[in-house]
Amino acid sequence: MSPDKPWLDTNLDADARARALIERLTLDEMITLIHGPMPNLIQGEKPADALTGAGYIGGVPRLDIPALNETDASLGVTNPRRVRPDDGATGLPGGLALGSTWDPHLAYEGGAMVGREAWAKGFNVLLGGGCNLTRDPRCGRNFEYLSEDPLLSGVLAGQAVKGAQSNHIVCTVKHFALNDQETCRHVVDARIDEAALRESDLLAFQIAIEIGDPGSVMCAYNRVNGEWCGENDFLLNKVLKQDWDWRGWVMSDWGAVHSTAKAALAGMDQESGYQLDKQVYFGPELMKTAVEQGEVPFERLTDMVHRILRSMIDKGLFDHPPEPTEPDYDANGDISQAAAEAGIVLLKNDGVLPLGEGLRKIAIIGAHADVGVLSGGGSSQVIPVGGPAIEKRVSMGPSSAFSSITYFPSSPMAAIRDRAQNVAVRFASGEDKAEAVELARDCDVAIVFADQWCTEAEDVPTLSLPNGQDEVIAAVAAIAPKTVVVLETGIPVVMPWLDQVNAVLEAWYPGTRGGEAIGRILFGEVSPSGRLPISFPRSVDDLVRPEIPGMIFGPPVEGQTIPTSYPDVQQHKGRFSVEHPEGADVGYRWYDRSGAKPLFPFGFGLTYTRFAHGGLELAGGETVTASFDITNTGERAGIETAQVYARIAGRQRLVGWARVALEPGETQRVSVTAEPRLLASYDVSVPGWRIDGGPVEVWVGTDAETAVLKGEAVLTARTMKP
Repeated sequence: MSPDKPWLDTNLDADARARALIERLTLDEMITLIHGPMPNLIQGEKPADALTGAGYIGGVPRLDIPALNETDASLGVTNPRRVRPDDGATGLPGGLALGSTWDPHLAYEGGAMVGREAWAKGFNVLLGGGCNLTRDPRCGRNFEYLSEDPLLSGVLAGQAVKGAQSNHIVCTVKHFALNDQETCRHVVDARIDEAALRESDLLAFQIAIEIGDPGSVMCAYNRVNGEWCGENDFLLNKVLKQDWDWRGWVMSDWGAVHSTAKAALAGMDQESGYQLDKQVYFGPELMKTAVEQGEVPFERLTDMVHRILRSMIDKGLFDHPPEPTEPDYDANGDISQAAAEAGIVLLKNDGVLPLGEGLRKIAIIGAHADVGVLSGGGSSQVIPVGGPAIEKRVSMGPSSAFSSITYFPSSPMAAIRDRAQNVAVRFASGEDKAEAVELARDCDVAIVFADQWCTEAEDVPTLSLPNGQDEVIAAVAAIAPKTVVVLETGIPVVMPWLDQVNAVLEAWYPGTRGGEAIGRILFGEVSPSGRLPISFPRSVDDLVRPEIPGMIFGPPVEGQTIPTSYPDVQQHKGRFSVEHPEGADVGYRWYDRSGAKPLFPFGFGLTYTRFAHGGLELAGGETVTASFDITNTGERAGIETAQVYARIAGRQRLVGWARVALEPGETQRVSVTAEPRLLASYDVSVPGWRIDGGPVEVWVGTDAETAVLKGEAVLTARTMKP
């Protein structure tokens, strides 16, 4: 290291190295670091160091500052519209599938895998870490998010970010905050009181940031309480940077910047994909003028640049630049498959599963199960290695600019055939109900695959399966001796045929090796262990808002019968706001509060074995620790996810869980210590978290509605910082 380049001295901390760089930067160079384009939309010659990805921020070569090359990577390294020819990647299962694992280790491994592939492809910023709560089950982007619970979402998102950043790259958490609508995301103002926001969505982000220490946070498109998220002083300055003492940088979402001085003073540090904004707000023309005229103090610009450089240094971008190599797609596929197997949820089983001997004929029906498995659309869409099994371009609706209906080439039918030796396995598309019924008539078991495509930028107006699939399932169930339904969906769905079928598997979007994962679950090579991270409503009437505000519907999406959703332009003249009367009571907490009964509750999931619980001991004080025994009383190995709940201020909350793998007859004693903030209420007068002293009801459950052990602990009154 040259003595005149202290920023390259690895013996110095990241802040000192960043300060040394800032002393050498010119004003123009500083502005270079706070804005950047989408490389594929650059007019003229593209910079030599710009990869074709989601975003690019130019570096400063004379000071050894590398460029930022950013890729969308919520579920794998994306390649939108095939801008990089012949470049595929490993696709993780959807976020709700990962949420269904309840497994922090798998979240870390999945994040690390995506980070490795991003680094190997030359990227050093990964736009992942989706942490928004699934407040409305119809949100089109729920398949990227993890759950309706702040603890589960925060822990898993934090571990995924931590895993990704283990590869010397920066990973974001996003979309900060309260992004619970897609169709109206550019116009909606989400209204909620501070305490409720702190106890729900913000707590999920806070936990994720504490665990993962992301180098960057990406703001959301929407407003919160009257201010755009990218101009929201409360969210960015007060909460993120002051209360949480987070030291990374805030980047905009693509097309989410609306001003120069206001955004900068509110805490925005970097403008991303500036071609999608009305002006280049953080570029040389507007930002330089704002700094020179004092609208943006030079000290604030210095802070913006310091935060960017500090994260780049801290996460290893200076000292460990990417080395383009060929990823180990086989090993990475193993990780994706493990996550899929752990995330598949068995919702019903009358004994037909696992499939065994004695079968002569199996009917496979629907959802292109002969060739692949469905994935979600939008900026998270992964192009699989070798190309998709099916790819249908979308030509209408807000998502048409960047979405396609894509099936990964992992055939459930092939996986079933591999395991059903000397059994006739036949397929019907399901598009012709009569053909499906005829195939099911002369079989031992019919396996009906049903799918539902979801995408960024559009909400789903219904919880019903599209394309008449409910009618096909009912007709097949009426004629087949045994019927198994496998769902590949991005959100919960209603099931009018539930009482007619023998088994139901929720496979979500199961990723690169989803077909193999489904086959192993169906034949008992793996005992299902997934637990729902989101409640399944009986109907939209049970939701906080039976109708999604602010939407109108146009023609169906091409290839689907779901109406295309558009913002209601007439309604959006002036302020379009959505109140959140549920406050912090999202999902299962809303059912507990309203008294409605879901079709399947949060935390629910069946296995091929049985578990018993006993010996509950509770210790109180500053938090609660629950110790108890879990015994596998069945004949198969399996995994139990025991959930610990408490009732605080009359409201139910998940405060911890234990995920335990047990052999038949094996017993393990576990201890779960509650996250203290979930035993508290947020008090704006403190300001901070307040635990009321005294007794608190605690129980161990197999889901949010089923308590198997109950007790009481005594808490010590105290307050905690925000």
